[in-house]
Amino acid sequence: MSTILSVTSLTTSLRNGARIVDGISFDIAAGETFALLGESGCGKSMTALSLMRLLPDSVHVESGAMHVAGVNVVALPEREMRELRGGKMAMIFQEPGLSLNPVMTVGEQIAEVLVLHQRLSVDAITQRCIELLQQVGIPDAPRRLGEYPFQLSGGMKQRVMIAMALAGQPQLLIADEPTTALDVTIQAQVLQLLRDTQQQSGMAMLLITHDLGVVAENAHQVAVMYAGQIVEMATREQLFAHPAHPYTQKLFAAQPDGKRGGQPLAAIAGNVPPLGEVFTGCRFAPRCSEAWALCHEKIPAWAEVAEGQGVRCHLYSADAKNVGWVERSDTHHLPNVDDGYRCAPPILSEALLRVSDLQVHFPIRKGLLQRTVGQVKAVDGLSLEIGAGKTLALVGESGCGKTTVGKALLQLIRPTMGSVRFAGKELTGLGAGALREQRSGMQMVFQDPFASLNPKMRVAEILQEGMDALNIGRDSVARQQRIDKLLDQVGLARTAKWRYPHEFSGGQRQRIAIARALAVNPQLLICDEPTSALDVSVQAQILNLLKTLQQELGLSYLFITHNLAVVDYLAHEVCVMYLGRIVERGAVEDVLHSPRHPYTQALLSAVPRIDGGHTLIRLTGEMPSPANPPQGCHFHPRCAQANAQCRTDYPAETLLSGGKEGEAPHRVHCHLFS
Repeated sequence: MSTILSVTSLTTSLRNGARIVDGISFDIAAGETFALLGESGCGKSMTALSLMRLLPDSVHVESGAMHVAGVNVVALPEREMRELRGGKMAMIFQEPGLSLNPVMTVGEQIAEVLVLHQRLSVDAITQRCIELLQQVGIPDAPRRLGEYPFQLSGGMKQRVMIAMALAGQPQLLIADEPTTALDVTIQAQVLQLLRDTQQQSGMAMLLITHDLGVVAENAHQVAVMYAGQIVEMATREQLFAHPAHPYTQKLFAAQPDGKRGGQPLAAIAGNVPPLGEVFTGCRFAPRCSEAWALCHEKIPAWAEVAEGQGVRCHLYSADAKNVGWVERSDTHHLPNVDDGYRCAPPILSEALLRVSDLQVHFPIRKGLLQRTVGQVKAVDGLSLEIGAGKTLALVGESGCGKTTVGKALLQLIRPTMGSVRFAGKELTGLGAGALREQRSGMQMVFQDPFASLNPKMRVAEILQEGMDALNIGRDSVARQQRIDKLLDQVGLARTAKWRYPHEFSGGQRQRIAIARALAVNPQLLICDEPTSALDVSVQAQILNLLKTLQQELGLSYLFITHNLAVVDYLAHEVCVMYLGRIVERGAVEDVLHSPRHPYTQALLSAVPRIDGGHTLIRLTGEMPSPANPPQGCHFHPRCAQANAQCRTDYPAETLLSGGKEGEAPHRVHCHLFS
């Protein structure tokens, strides 16, 4: 196979000389996917921007060579580089909502690429735009051409980005975290689309991600990047069978799953070094449990571990033998676990939270007089229970109503109908004063800690705000002592209370958000996608923290997520939600390992797995609008097993099993089991 991209000793620096990407080299052949893996801040996206020559003004390519289809990108003048971008090479950015022009229609944005690179007639451009949208799986393509980005779902916006990237028929496609913000079902469709396109056209692909499951299912070659350097490079098979570098091993050990039996995840201590830091030894040494004196004093050289697999680590040099280091088994990257940390089974108790027939409908208003012409049924008859000390996970695609449920339980959104009883007290219908008294018992941890923390307040002020509002603590001295204890509980230094949110990493900000929720002594935390925007290593820290807090404080969690691996690791029970209703519920073991509803089966089949061995169940179409839900079973338009009854009658709940002692019964809403 011919080489499409060749990168040799690429170094990208700030204007002050500090290096962001430091001497990396790799090749990508035609039809091959090369994955760049690592935590945020390792330099992956800056590598992609260097290749596209889209660097910020303060950053420049200092040295090295980049050849795309034989053309030296570094030496090209900007006029010729513009022709190369979108033509021979194209890029899919991480956030399509920010990458698409909000004042241009979908058709206009795709046509821009075709006008520049394909030189087609007006009629041919329109036809080609329709073909591209159909190719990426967007239904009713002619109508969508005239729509704006805000009229599309997140998955459809990402598909439009892919259509724009493919319009120039590139030989190299750079995909920077193309599925990070997508549901597992949409993620599976997007990745399959990229694989199909690659197979048809033979294009090379640089896939930037921190998701090991995505790498396992898509990559041919993998490079692990840390602090601007590639620290390990191998084929996919070699990397997943024998990860060599301690950093790679820790990334594997941080992956959540249900097989760990309550063991803590192997979170990586510390953070990625800041950009531009000067190193005298191994860059990973301050966070490495295998490091010894030489690692802090000498920069490790590149070493060949096996044919096709190399690593930058002193453990594989001759110096390692001199200090008596012996190569470990393949499992040496797993954490040593104190048996006392294992989670005890939840104790049966009266439900702390009991929700019955909850409905949240939003009016649709039109006309000059804003008359109500319909209802958006965001939550439509939901019931659930959470016991003391238990974790209930609420899973489903974006738009199914998960976040609305969380806000309705806290009465941040007033329910249209239904009952919400917390600790035996009815919350629905309470006035503001009575609600304030109950609110200390229930708190929420939001998805984006940076957006939910006041940037103008220090950490101490953020944590004290809730205590002041709910009169918790005798005086300011007692509250400061309480703040110190909270910071200890979430693993932050006490001196952190005098700093502002922007001075912390993403994982540290999420710890502050958890501390703020704990400040008022709650019994229940509603966690809305608290780890979806975090690296796997930081996610492991937060999951370990939540599990420890549950054991120490007896907290209950409603964990809203679409990450089923996290559910398998953390939750006791799970409810699967679709279009405002629960379609399957039960113990995690029953629902995730013996799913019965076709929708649950499709969700699980779409989760990328390191070990492979699963078949994707393709869902047709998009989730229907909650403003106009289908008659009968809401899932029937996308279900391959739907029958005539599914199209007319909504299925009643069917009890599949009573559950083991102390576990919830397994129930499903599906005519296949009625």
